[in-house]
Amino acid sequence: MKNGNILVVDDEKGQREILKTILSCEGYDVVTASNGKEALKLLYDGVFDAVLTDLKMPDGDGMTILTNILKEKTSTSVVIMTAHGTIDSAVEAMKSGAFDYLTKPLERDEILVVINKAVEKTRLLNENIRLKGQLEDRFKLENIIGRDGKMQEVFKIVRKISNSNSTVLIYGESGTGKELIARAIHYNSIRRDKPFMDINCAAIPETLLESELFGYERGAFTGAYTRKTGLFESAHSGTLFLDEVGDMGIGLQSRLLRTIQEREIRRVGGNENIKIDVRIIAATNKNLDEEIKKGRFREDLYYRLNVIALRLPPLRDRVGDIPELVSHFIGKHSNAAGKKVTGISDEALNHLLNYQWPGNVRQLESVIERAVLLTEGERIEIDTLPLEICNKPMQIGKIDFDIPADGISFEEFEKELLIKAMRRADWIIAKAAQLLGMSYRTLQYRLNKFGIKKELYTLHQKV
Repeated sequence: MKNGNILVVDDEKGQREILKTILSCEGYDVVTASNGKEALKLLYDGVFDAVLTDLKMPDGDGMTILTNILKEKTSTSVVIMTAHGTIDSAVEAMKSGAFDYLTKPLERDEILVVINKAVEKTRLLNENIRLKGQLEDRFKLENIIGRDGKMQEVFKIVRKISNSNSTVLIYGESGTGKELIARAIHYNSIRRDKPFMDINCAAIPETLLESELFGYERGAFTGAYTRKTGLFESAHSGTLFLDEVGDMGIGLQSRLLRTIQEREIRRVGGNENIKIDVRIIAATNKNLDEEIKKGRFREDLYYRLNVIALRLPPLRDRVGDIPELVSHFIGKHSNAAGKKVTGISDEALNHLLNYQWPGNVRQLESVIERAVLLTEGERIEIDTLPLEICNKPMQIGKIDFDIPADGISFEEFEKELLIKAMRRADWIIAKAAQLLGMSYRTLQYRLNKFGIKKELYTLHQKV
């Protein structure tokens, strides 16, 4: 395997051949060019980890090559070769974006050290570009599972608001994917190339949370031996995600409010106001209206955060997404475990469809990860699911009635039973299916058969 692809550009044939020999002996794949014009053609047709070019040449100099590489925004590292009399020009080239420069006459060891570092830098940049591309693909809305109508409404809003700078407040139970949506907003916005920083406000004590958000100056408190940059500064020009913002202490809420209003922060123990350009996305699983009434959340901060509100439905309200989520998690955790689990039995899937999922998507993923590890074949079976999911639903009580002498209409009886179950379950199909001891799909079929819809029966007296 080659150590890297190198383009050597020099108008002196002897110099080109010497450099090619030195680099080839170290495992590099070397291509040479005698002038800038030839080099630009080779760069256009091929991919190089590093370019080693003379600064001064009769037909196109090293600066022209450097300018074209930077213009095309490639990650190729450029090393300039220069004579003693043009070192200032080489230094200027580095300021313009060159990786390094070598002074003629060249030393073999110095050449190899510089080229090795240049190739390493190029590969690191390419790897970062690749990983960043994967990250952006992951958070494209079309790659997030959510065919349910409620999720589609969320995606519709995300598309509209991603390129704005307005604050966003995401509501949702634990495990519904609030951080996933926050990242989707960031990676679908004009800030996608800038930092995305996140912090869980419920997981850190208030004094430490203040330091994490705003940073601190040396000597601000015992143990502050150096200056620390906070998340607001680190997220400059990007996005800061404040998860579980409803758990933030009332005192720190005041600092956050001022930061949003003034667009500036002051480090703990500091006197300097630092301007910031940060988009804030917050999330909570609490009812902030109730928190405001109880004096635990500032009303003025609420209005600053709640410019755009997104409400993520719990998994029990988007049961139709469960099969696709299950398939996704099976693939993910099968690959991670090095197993060949490819599917799930209908019986096991029906239990997943009928479960209430208090932990939402996060809980579903944990269940599938466990099942994949326990599965010995290629398909998840019911015996690999947790007991609380496999237990039969509780009976709601025996129905005590007499059949009249003139008989009854079984279809009317079934229809009335379905309506009662749906009312008892607050019109959540998965919950009603559990009450009736049938699968989600079976109940959905029967509801469609009888034309039972919430809007037709919610005016009647509830059970």
